[in-house]
Amino acid sequence: MRINNKNLSFKLSQVAIALSSAGILAGSPVAIAEESAQKSGMEVIEVTANRRAQNIKEVPYNISAISGDELENNQIVDASELMRNVAGITVVDRGYRNSGTVNSIVIRGVNVDSGANGDVPLSAVPTVATYVNETPIFANFILKDIEQVEVLRGPQGTLYGSGSLAGTVKYRMNRPDTEEFSGSVNFTYSQTDGSEGNNLTGDVVLNIPLGDKLAFRGNFGMIDNDGIIDYTTLYELQPVDYGSGSPYMRDEGQMTPVPANGDIATGDPVFMTKEDADTVDIDYGRVALAFEATDDLNFLLSYQYQSDETGGRRQVTRGVHWTEQVDGERVPTEYGEYENGAAVLEPSERDVSLTALEIEWNLGFATLTSSSSMYDNEGEALSDNTGFYAQQKWFTGLYYGAPRPIAIATRGYEEDAFVQELRLVSNERVANMDWVVGLYYMDQDRKVYQDSYMPGYQQWANAAFDWWGIMGDFGMVYTDNDFHYIRDESFKDTAIFGELTYHFTDDFRATFGMRAFENESNNDTVLSLPIWPFLGDEPSFGEDDSDTLFKANVSWDIGEDTMLYATVAEGYRRGGANAVPLDGSLEERPEWQQYFSDSTTNYEVGVKGFLGDNNHGYTASLFLMDWQDPQLNTASSWGFFTVANGDSAETSGVELELEGYLGDDLRYVLGYAYVNAELTGDFLTPSPVWVEDPLSVTAKDGEQLPLAPEHTLSFSLDYTYSLDNGWYWITQANMYYQSDSLNWYGDVSGPDANPRQAEIDSFTLINASTRLSTENWDISLYVKNITNEEGVTGVITQGHMGTDPSESYYGNSSKDYISLPRTIGVAATYRF
Repeated sequence: MRINNKNLSFKLSQVAIALSSAGILAGSPVAIAEESAQKSGMEVIEVTANRRAQNIKEVPYNISAISGDELENNQIVDASELMRNVAGITVVDRGYRNSGTVNSIVIRGVNVDSGANGDVPLSAVPTVATYVNETPIFANFILKDIEQVEVLRGPQGTLYGSGSLAGTVKYRMNRPDTEEFSGSVNFTYSQTDGSEGNNLTGDVVLNIPLGDKLAFRGNFGMIDNDGIIDYTTLYELQPVDYGSGSPYMRDEGQMTPVPANGDIATGDPVFMTKEDADTVDIDYGRVALAFEATDDLNFLLSYQYQSDETGGRRQVTRGVHWTEQVDGERVPTEYGEYENGAAVLEPSERDVSLTALEIEWNLGFATLTSSSSMYDNEGEALSDNTGFYAQQKWFTGLYYGAPRPIAIATRGYEEDAFVQELRLVSNERVANMDWVVGLYYMDQDRKVYQDSYMPGYQQWANAAFDWWGIMGDFGMVYTDNDFHYIRDESFKDTAIFGELTYHFTDDFRATFGMRAFENESNNDTVLSLPIWPFLGDEPSFGEDDSDTLFKANVSWDIGEDTMLYATVAEGYRRGGANAVPLDGSLEERPEWQQYFSDSTTNYEVGVKGFLGDNNHGYTASLFLMDWQDPQLNTASSWGFFTVANGDSAETSGVELELEGYLGDDLRYVLGYAYVNAELTGDFLTPSPVWVEDPLSVTAKDGEQLPLAPEHTLSFSLDYTYSLDNGWYWITQANMYYQSDSLNWYGDVSGPDANPRQAEIDSFTLINASTRLSTENWDISLYVKNITNEEGVTGVITQGHMGTDPSESYYGNSSKDYISLPRTIGVAATYRF
């Protein structure tokens, strides 16, 4: 079925949407094919990656563009599902509980951090920058009412600054439309394997013209998912009894394990189960007001928010627990499917909001854009640390061997920022040149905190030891709060940037870019062990940095349908201060005091174009990224959250994408990426002060970078059948494969095995849907993860947080981050 200019607008838009939906698994060819389809009357996709509207075919580097309609038609609302299906990109799928805490996107294998991260916002900013319209923010908003998502592979330091070390993801939101009143209502019902409940989602979009020059647009939605994971070895809890005393500060409201037979001194724990614990409740929305003051001047004011509450982790425990007894003896018992071995439930909550004012003023020779934005992002979660303490032998070695060991951590973050950018973009080519210049300013504050507790510890110790009352004479405070940490950071960044493209001919052009910046950061840290208050410190440290980044690119149209390009581009990620104490009871080595910026240089050549009669589009690129001083998020010997710089790493590979038609109604999309990512120097981190050698080897030269599978492959088919009554029946199927990867550094097994290392198995995810589409409504039936693959993307290992009966810990806090199990659903959308 070919679409031409004589078709009805509904037919054109619906078929364009339907046929592009399969392209979600390869991105860029989708847009290329849309350009090819222009010859048949289909709309061309424009991108703004270079800070100006361009046909994606004209962008001389590897970029993918995914429309909001594609997301809607594939029932995709979270970034993990979207990003894992763009060639060359992988994610650590932590589920909704941790989705707003750590940026999980990995582009071209640029990652040195462990798959176990997720509960605490990391000190080093991500290697991938994310933007909502013109604002740099990682908020992981629900993907609704989006015009387009643009994925820029490779460093984008000149136009996007710090954090765009490996690439940039831009979420372009729909603007209010002054032309007509419109809207939609969407409802989805689904069931997920492992859950006894249901998943419900709904959202409403309204576009209301308020005259010829003013329009309002609003999107409001909710997600209400019953859980999947059963917490099967939970402690039964009761309030801590402080007797005639009062709780010490932050101890208020803590719950302690119930002792068997009421015996506080020696009683074993009592266990219970909570089914479908990882519930998800999300409310979100966005309102926007557009004012077209004149033909050349327009304003866009927007406010976006999201509130998340989750009941637990979508993560499963492997191995055994020891909560069962046979003839009075504890026996190992295997965990079942969709079971988590934490000792306590692990709920979380988050609130994020973004306010932005964007102004565009056409000055004739150029367009001046001003973007002013403010955002607030804060969240808190309860984490079970019992397995971690047990693996460290702290319950017996430091805390006298409680029979009901428990360790929990309340972890949270608060981040707010003001961002201002002024940008001037040429409107017409003058003297064979196009150009972009701009100014950028960010003022950001971040706070990260953790309070760790052993609830009921003092109550137990007082019952178990007659002499416990004299511990206060030795300086001990009678509190269950054993670790207190606050990190306050401030960051300011000022930059001037620009790019100039010179067209030697209509077919050959060169682009040169630069960004000069100055930034300053300060870190004020508080760390204490409240039980022993003399063990603590409050170090502060500041750091300034300035540099200039460069980019050079050439592209050549060697024919009407083929473009060659070559790029050398630099990326940068800011440094910062660790702020560790250099003397006293918690002394650390001075090498920890600060960490330095890291940088990448990307060398890339590629070709993009069409084959045959323009029914097949392709993109191919070869890249090599040289990564200097990579930043590793880790912790010092006394538990300060820190960052260490390594020596160097390198990633290289190939990205291939092919899309086209097999007949008039059947479309295919194929995407493949090969990535070889490894250290090119030993990764050294500071040693504890009591060790003679100031540096220790964390990872060796030549080791594979974690969470960087060598092979990813995606394939999709899309068939559209035109019914006699003008309706369309669209059936889609797609698959995604990624090869084995590593969770961390070091050996997986053997005498030198790293206890936090694990091999992450390859997996394949297969999805399918069928949709009946008319002018006003769609009804879809879909299945995600048809074969119910576990799809593990990260691991907290047994050696890190597992079971240990010798510590009287009979549960198991190790866990695998699994993909969403098989989900079957139906969706209905009504448009008006």
